[in-house]
Amino acid sequence: MARSVLCTCLGVLQLGRKTALLSGARFYSQSEAEPLTLKQQSDGIRRIILNNPKKRNALSLSMLESLRENILADVDSEDLRVVILSAKGPVFSSGHDLKELTSAQGREYHTKVFHTCSEVMTLIQDIPVPVIAMVNGVATAAGCQLVASCDIAVVTEKSTFATPGVSVGLFCSTPAVAIGRAVPRKVAMEMLFTGTPISAHDALLHGLVSKVVPEEQLEEETLAIAQRICKASRPVVALGKATFQRQMAQGRDAAYATASKVMVDNLALRDGQEGIRAFIEKRKPVWSHKAEKAHD
Repeated sequence: MARSVLCTCLGVLQLGRKTALLSGARFYSQSEAEPLTLKQQSDGIRRIILNNPKKRNALSLSMLESLRENILADVDSEDLRVVILSAKGPVFSSGHDLKELTSAQGREYHTKVFHTCSEVMTLIQDIPVPVIAMVNGVATAAGCQLVASCDIAVVTEKSTFATPGVSVGLFCSTPAVAIGRAVPRKVAMEMLFTGTPISAHDALLHGLVSKVVPEEQLEEETLAIAQRICKASRPVVALGKATFQRQMAQGRDAAYATASKVMVDNLALRDGQEGIRAFIEKRKPVWSHKAEKAHD
């Protein structure tokens, strides 16, 4: 699959021989020139691109609302199989827009910012399809939280990750929720207390990201993962993602009880039985991609 090429304000994404128009959400930057996010979908893969590089793709309230809209759009459609989240410019995301966090905006506005941010981060983990972060650059504070919230993260060797809020008097408490669940506790605490960036390879070592690749291979590697996901049954993947998130919050015995029940539920799916029959018959499965049951 050829590398994506963005053209013009809304842009055209060229994937191999297929071309699809990039559509922006309704939320615009202050200049009203370009949408804050771009959304394109083709062959089951939705591309969401943070599109405010002049402001380091800061997660302003408008950016978060635009991102939420892009995530939720037709999220239950059988045509949607995986989401890739990326960004234009050298900064994936610098985190919250600090200009929105001054006393001038007030407590009610601040509450709305963090509520919306938390909603977006949980949506990424709660929607029925995998979300892949494709990172080529800096991800700090809530931007690092965004990477940590994704199911998979493919990054370049020049990418760095940090939670520097402590240096400006705003401890990264909400980023710590996602980061503390992705990396060992002592690594998270060092990041939070010092604000010191970690390299892509350290992020890989500690489990914050899935894979580190050369910049020129980023899109190819990310799309390869997305395409492999698209080969699986949508309801099977959805069931597996939801179960993984649920059992990770449980103790060992409760987690096994949950997972064992879901394995039985998985076998009752039409696609679950189709996969087993295809294996026995030594053929490729033909997925329905519908959450229909083969038996009770």
